[in-house]
Amino acid sequence: MSALAWLIIPCVALVVAAVWAGWAQREPRATQDPASLAEHRRFMDAMERTTAGAGASGERSGR
Repeated sequence: MSALAWLIIPCVALVVAAVWAGWAQREPRATQDPASLAEHRRFMDAMERTTAGAGASGERSGR
């Protein structure tokens, strides 16, 4: 009976690894929400403006 248990453990591990590999190789879903993408673009633009303004004032501080 113990020999059967030692045979089942690697078989179960093989099945779990195969399922995980299939899940990892799946195609990513395409983003279907243009409003979300536009909001993200506005956020990135705002972050670039904030970063650009902070760098200019940091140079004048004399550090």
